[in-house]
Amino acid sequence: VLIAIFLAYKVYDSIRQPVVFENNKSEREAKVVQNLKDIRSSQVLFKQNYNRYTANFDSLIEFIRTGELPIVNIVADPNDTTFTKTINDTVGYVKVADSLFKNRTNFQVENLRYIPYTDKQEFEIKAGYIVRGGMNVPVFEVKAPYKTYLNGLDPQRIRNTAAQQEAINKYAGLKVGSMDEASIDGNWENL
Repeated sequence: VLIAIFLAYKVYDSIRQPVVFENNKSEREAKVVQNLKDIRSSQVLFKQNYNRYTANFDSLIEFIRTGELPIVNIVADPNDTTFTKTINDTVGYVKVADSLFKNRTNFQVENLRYIPYTDKQEFEIKAGYIVRGGMNVPVFEVKAPYKTYLNGLDPQRIRNTAAQQEAINKYAGLKVGSMDEASIDGNWENL
């Protein structure tokens, strides 16, 4: 009877482990993806102001804290009978932090650089330029490897998940942007 109970538990546990891993993985990925979306939004506004992306979290966080975005009133030109010309009038400015994160409770911009579920390990961030159509195009990339944000879960399942991605020449983790093409897409959006 004890052996039967032990074997039944082993069967149950072998079925439960993958489910527990996938649930924990999904929960962690949701928070990492949210941070990557926040970084992407911040980078887009940074580029609007400076015509480039930044590879430095200090400058990105400082921009979020102190940067301002113009509030532009766009009206049709009254002298244009074709209704194709507009007049742009800057009527004020709004802080970047208020624009992006005003509806987020307990949002701390200082933690944007850290991968959730880690002991303050930072995202890998790069920025630069690539040549497309004879022009320099600004690009950026921010990464969080599986082994970092899944740390503490089943190590073999983490290795298997990473190996599956590497087998199809994909990044073993979550990332947004690309240093090889002019894209600000996240790899979770292509799944």
